[in-house]
Amino acid sequence: MRSERPSKIVTGAEAAARIKDGAVVTVSSSSALGCPDAVLEAIGARFEAEGHPRDLTTLHPIAAGDMYGVKGVDHIARDGLLSRIIGGSYPSGPSSLPMPAIWQMVVEDRVAAYNVPSGILYDMHRDVAARRPGVLTKVGLETFVDPVREGCAMNARAEADPIVSRVDFGGETWLHFPNIVPDVAIIRATTADENGNLTYEHEGAYLGGLDQAIATRNHGGLVIAQVKRITAAGSLRPHDVHVPGHLVDLIVVAPDQRQTTETPYDPAISGEVMRPWDSFALAEHGVEKVIARRAAMELSRGMTANLGFGISALVPRILLEEGAHDAVTWAIEQGAVGGMPLTGFAFGCASNADAFVPSPQQFSYFQGGGFDVSFLSFMEVDVDGNVNVSKLGKKPYLTAGCGGFVDITAHAKKIVFSGYFEAGAGLELTEEGLRVTTPGRFTKMVEAVEHVTFAGRRARARGADVLYITERCVMRLGDKGLVATEIMPGIDPARDIVEASEGRVTIAEDAATMPLSLLRDGPMGLVP
Repeated sequence: MRSERPSKIVTGAEAAARIKDGAVVTVSSSSALGCPDAVLEAIGARFEAEGHPRDLTTLHPIAAGDMYGVKGVDHIARDGLLSRIIGGSYPSGPSSLPMPAIWQMVVEDRVAAYNVPSGILYDMHRDVAARRPGVLTKVGLETFVDPVREGCAMNARAEADPIVSRVDFGGETWLHFPNIVPDVAIIRATTADENGNLTYEHEGAYLGGLDQAIATRNHGGLVIAQVKRITAAGSLRPHDVHVPGHLVDLIVVAPDQRQTTETPYDPAISGEVMRPWDSFALAEHGVEKVIARRAAMELSRGMTANLGFGISALVPRILLEEGAHDAVTWAIEQGAVGGMPLTGFAFGCASNADAFVPSPQQFSYFQGGGFDVSFLSFMEVDVDGNVNVSKLGKKPYLTAGCGGFVDITAHAKKIVFSGYFEAGAGLELTEEGLRVTTPGRFTKMVEAVEHVTFAGRRARARGADVLYITERCVMRLGDKGLVATEIMPGIDPARDIVEASEGRVTIAEDAATMPLSLLRDGPMGLVP
């Protein structure tokens, strides 16, 4: 006669009670997408009531929580509870919203905080799981990740306790990240059966929960899964189970968990229904659309393209308007492949996707440069072609950190950066050209970026094709700095480019005029 297994189903409070002081806790999330918010809330509540657990280290390959109702890591952003945080990204949002609690701790040096590229953090989990001697990688060399710069440290506490070093191996320079072994993994799925088998049918991505669970379990740790619902043991199809029950210790049921930011549940995000292509909004006519159109001109049918946040996220909508939504396969770091990447609150998700790949495998593809082109944005660019997207000292929470940016650009064959030439300039757009009516508050073309998220000269040395697209011009990195190779109709090159950049951008002798079709209110006639 078989004895009954003890139930794995517990309350959030019971799960939080199992976390010991000083534990290393790894959390699977991407802002609100896949965020195990109820478990994080329970940990914060336990600390408020008991003063425990204390001195946690948390690992976040992608940020946990947003600034729109899913608090995520802010539940545990408390003095005494959190002593160290290592994140690929952090909750971010507009300056009109208050600074998240975790950012307050970071900028006030109340927690040792690190920004490690998301792909490297996933690599760290796999190497921990297999008991290899840490991650050896070229991703991040000559960027802020490199200890010759900040070594991933976000504040003085982190700087005093390095987590990465430069090493020589095989006659080459590498970055080495020693193992950080998780004691607890907190992951999320849609459905658990009574044995802890997990399926993801309402999720917009798998993220890295499986790898995080294996890394934890292989070292005798505790795996907590938050789910929307429970089903009977044996009722799940084996092919649907992404995390098997033998890796899961505890199950916390949160029936109201959001699918992603501001989205309780949309079956198109989880691939359960296909949206009609005419249901997707086109990009609004304006300057950002003009920039995205010029970026889209770098595409050819059959390409696979990676996509980042900001203006670049509009590029798929440009193809949609041109009747070419199926010309390119999109790949985003959360794991969606194909379909229509979403914008706004749902960024990181896609509707009508061809597949969902677990994030660790997606990052292996990115780190190796398997895609054809990446479309990314910039906050500032300097004379060496370096790009900053990861740090804004005056208002740090306006950027999430590097996320997958460093992984994606490390070996990319072609990179198209998009952004505004100046901040806050008055711009007048017509079908004849673009005119600068009032100068901006400051130029985005600087002498030296505040944070090197992308190392321009390193990319040039390895032969990468790199473009910087703005509303005024297209630039490339030359021997002597940034050179404008294409000029927007209506722009005065001397005044609006050279003088506006304080001489940091020069004009190529053979500079071309960008096509007027970019300015058209209606399809531009692009044929990728």
